[in-house]
Amino acid sequence: MEAKGFMKAGHKPSLFSAFLYFDVSFMIWVLLGPLAVIIASDFEMDAAQKANLVALPVLGGSILRLVLGWMTDFIGPKRTSQIGMILTMIPLVWGWLFASTLGELYIVALLLGVAGASFAAALPLASRWYPPQYQGLAMGIAGAGNSGTVFTTLFANRIAQHYGDWHVVFGFALIPIAIAFLLFTILAKDSPNQPAPKKLADYASVLKLKDTWVFCVLYSVTFGGFVGMTSYLTIFYNTQYGLDAVRAADFTTILVIAGSFFRPVGGWLADKLGGIRMLLVLYGIVALMMAGISTLPAIGLTTAMLFVAMMALGMGNGSVFQLVPQRFAKEIGVITGIVGAAGGLGGFFLPKILGNLKLATGSFTPGFLTLSAIALLCIVVVAVAQVGWKRTWIGEGGRAAGSASDGMTVKA
Repeated sequence: MEAKGFMKAGHKPSLFSAFLYFDVSFMIWVLLGPLAVIIASDFEMDAAQKANLVALPVLGGSILRLVLGWMTDFIGPKRTSQIGMILTMIPLVWGWLFASTLGELYIVALLLGVAGASFAAALPLASRWYPPQYQGLAMGIAGAGNSGTVFTTLFANRIAQHYGDWHVVFGFALIPIAIAFLLFTILAKDSPNQPAPKKLADYASVLKLKDTWVFCVLYSVTFGGFVGMTSYLTIFYNTQYGLDAVRAADFTTILVIAGSFFRPVGGWLADKLGGIRMLLVLYGIVALMMAGISTLPAIGLTTAMLFVAMMALGMGNGSVFQLVPQRFAKEIGVITGIVGAAGGLGGFFLPKILGNLKLATGSFTPGFLTLSAIALLCIVVVAVAQVGWKRTWIGEGGRAAGSASDGMTVKA
């Protein structure tokens, strides 16, 4: 019955378009993750420099998500997405034809952030078409576009080795973004339920709310953990276990699949069981897995624990965004940009934590222990925040209250 209801609701071409835009953009956003191992051989980079190269696209994405979040509410998610795809082609052309120094690569890396900013337009495009009871599933399906990272980790280094040049990978990446632009232009449609454009002061007011910062912290760990790991794990496998560029990326691919395809499951379970309950469990799993990985066991056990951790992080992404549109139904564009930016910042700092602590101590152990402690801190944040949520926007019988009052049913 629920599946039938979901299929009758919303606008499927727009949902597919949001997924496609997100999928191709994520493929491009993390392009430097697997390629860093090959690029490093040209520039003799240390652990911190490698971390910088894979972290800069995530930082760029964090900054630009705020811009695209504002544009989404002002000119609509479809036009914002189209602009985002056109801008994404700029660093691809630069990386393909012109980048020849590490300094130029850092600039290309930062500009690739526009692909990561796709989050702020793709999710509102999908979300605004669906009623509250299907928000978790719709956002999960659109958000599963982070599965595009699988194509990068699986093929980027193979293409680079086949042609003997990592620059050509940027050229190949222009093909899917061009195809996505054409299909998106044909299929995507803005929901008639677009919020009226707000002044910048209205967006600033969202930053004054405590819940905004709570969601920022939570998403910086779930999404930041996923994209940060996606960007850095090829380097980790190459450095810790001596795998070559292609094999290291293949191991990363397995783990990316876990995080990507379990995101919709996280949204669906959060709809059923409640986002708060899901997050408490998922952060606990991440903390345990990161503590286990910090012992740096054999590659098989490490991969198994990373698989579980990435699965939990992916489900955590869906769980966070099951709650966000219920608390901020009328500000979904800007809050998606703000929370997404925080997620990107988490993805920026994760490689820095692992890379810099590796350089300072000679081991990955302190870095993974730090990640475990951060996940434990999130459990405390959720436990404390949910007390206030139940008093304000989750009222009697699970009905929304206060500033989020739209008569929607909320499961915590």
